[in-house]
Amino acid sequence: MSYSITPIATVHSPYKQKFGIARQPGLVPAAEICIELSPEFTADSVRGLEDFDYVWISFIFHAVLDEGWAQMVRPPRLGGKQKMGVFATRSPHRPNHLGLSLLKLERIETGKPVRIYCSGADLLDGTPVVDIKPYIPFVESKPDASSGFVSGKPEELSVVWAESTLAEHLSTEEKHLIEQSIAQDPRPAYQDIPERIYVMNIADYEVQFRIENKCATVIKLSKI
Repeated sequence: MSYSITPIATVHSPYKQKFGIARQPGLVPAAEICIELSPEFTADSVRGLEDFDYVWISFIFHAVLDEGWAQMVRPPRLGGKQKMGVFATRSPHRPNHLGLSLLKLERIETGKPVRIYCSGADLLDGTPVVDIKPYIPFVESKPDASSGFVSGKPEELSVVWAESTLAEHLSTEEKHLIEQSIAQDPRPAYQDIPERIYVMNIADYEVQFRIENKCATVIKLSKI
């Protein structure tokens, strides 16, 4: 038996490309997204949702649909050197390319269309959303559960700005978004090339930076 899934909403995100997106939700608190529901959904569809602090977002990894999937993948947390079964990872290269993120619910606009704003996001701009559910702590929080090969929050990079970047022209929110995203070290796990310049398209900016000895230096900031 086959099934089809129709997206119910579209994500508007500051992340305009796959490179630089936080690898897990909640790691970049400043990453706020807008989930815009399709026209057939009215304010009735979100009645009561405003009383919850967090929501589960089910979505499609649309940017990798043509890349297929594999039985085993190389998780970044293992340095990209060791393989694990795809179902033991959060890899986007899955048989059905479905993702699940727990995001902080910030606010809801019940106009036409209905818009749901969440923070701590790890979603690419244009991501199709297929379901939204409230997070219920007393049944879903398991703080003592084993987490396999994923132990603790990953170590973050320090981030500094070269004087030539004119970072003072950024808003506080924009600066936090860029710094928190780079601090997650978006490089492939196997890559450590201090002289390499990385480019991230985020919000309305193209950001260029280098990484050396656990420190990222932003060297250029350009308005897109």
